[in-house]
Amino acid sequence: MIFALTAGAWEVRRGDEHPFIHVPLADVDDYTSGKVHMMIMEAMTAYVDEIRADAVHATGIFDPTLGIEPVTKYTPCIDGYAAGPGPNNTYGCRNLDLYSFTPHGDLGSKVKVGNDIWGWAHTLSDGVTREFGLVGQMDGTAFVEVLPTGQIAYLGRLPTQTETSIWRDIKVIGHYAYIGSKAPGHGIQVFDLTKLLDASLLEDPKEFSIETDLTSLYDGLPAGSSHNVVAHEEKNLLVAVGSVPRLSACAAGLIFIDVSDPENPVTAGCAAEDGYVHDAQCLTYYGPDEKYNGTDVCYSFNEDTFTIYDISDLSSPTVISATFYHGVSYSHQGWVFDEKNQSYLLLNDEYDEVFTRGWATDQKTTTYMWDIMDLSRPVLTGYYKSPAVAIDHNLYIQDGLVYESNYRSGLRVVDASSIADDPTGAGFFEAAFFDVHPEDDAIGGEAQFGGAWSTYPYFKSGYILTNTLERGLFVVKLNKTE
Repeated sequence: MIFALTAGAWEVRRGDEHPFIHVPLADVDDYTSGKVHMMIMEAMTAYVDEIRADAVHATGIFDPTLGIEPVTKYTPCIDGYAAGPGPNNTYGCRNLDLYSFTPHGDLGSKVKVGNDIWGWAHTLSDGVTREFGLVGQMDGTAFVEVLPTGQIAYLGRLPTQTETSIWRDIKVIGHYAYIGSKAPGHGIQVFDLTKLLDASLLEDPKEFSIETDLTSLYDGLPAGSSHNVVAHEEKNLLVAVGSVPRLSACAAGLIFIDVSDPENPVTAGCAAEDGYVHDAQCLTYYGPDEKYNGTDVCYSFNEDTFTIYDISDLSSPTVISATFYHGVSYSHQGWVFDEKNQSYLLLNDEYDEVFTRGWATDQKTTTYMWDIMDLSRPVLTGYYKSPAVAIDHNLYIQDGLVYESNYRSGLRVVDASSIADDPTGAGFFEAAFFDVHPEDDAIGGEAQFGGAWSTYPYFKSGYILTNTLERGLFVVKLNKTE
């Protein structure tokens, strides 16, 4: 432990409360074998089964949003709440207004459980930009257009390639969507998003065919499944991660897919050295570590480590560093603070709140700060703690704001603009929030699954899309930040 002399007394500096003491949640063999990951998957599956059982018991049919009406008009956040029509449709909020809410059933899903979200924008010849949401669901992907008013138009859907799965992941390179799933044999669907420009879809949504409407289907994964897909847009490179089995040649690590020709995706290599990769961000490196400037790297979240790869040679990638950290339970996902100056990265751990570990002993969502100025020696510099109790899931960063999808506490927007001046996280603060899961508000929140899965915050219009497990798609927008 390191101490600093302040105001005549020794005080513990934030970020120095045991950041280098590594006491993992489980034995290394339990991570390597997949036992820890299976525990998380079983907990998520049990939650989805529970909401399905509750709905069927109460109504005789499964619909977790039964009785919750769509929100089809601008609904401002007033005095801490955005109130939609009907019961169970009022959401706690601050500095985020609700523009629309659409249940999964209204987006064509029969299973009515959601997961990932991504976006695509297209500028027409007249200079008008149209914005589209790609909404992951257990049984496929729904396509919507975000209208200038913030409402959405449902355009159609692409069914799952094989069976349903709680896990589906979507990324975009150019005007193609790449859709993977943990469903066995699914592969990666390649879909040309310009099909969504067809004006007739606004009046007559289409169920696209997995036989005739795909540009291609990548079938080079060991068992056809993937946990996530990662896009290195600058290099027309797609990376599949978590593609089990773990004992395959690629060890469920990074699998590189050249999509320069979307009609013919080609396997370009894989990185098996540090085993299973849960999620990653792959970029051309620009930053203070001169040795790597201009090379390609992947920042990866490998269950019990934060791992950085040099992927400049896709046929022979190397691990630059693999770093344990204080409180590690399940290194889940993260994002660099600035892609043009890769000095800092924020990481979320999916199970530290559940097991009250490290800085998350009070179960309030904890985000980890990393100094990555030396890629070979990342330094854990501190943490940010949300005021709300919840598990964190995915986070993305835009213009100094961190958009965190924190399951039952919903979308949390954190101002992290102070990170260069103080990388301990002490200057971070919650700038806005929108709670998509009001059911646990009366008890102060729960560190359990449910609520917000992921958020897409990159539209120039300012509209933010949050996809949820039980309810559906929310479109919100910042009205101010503090």
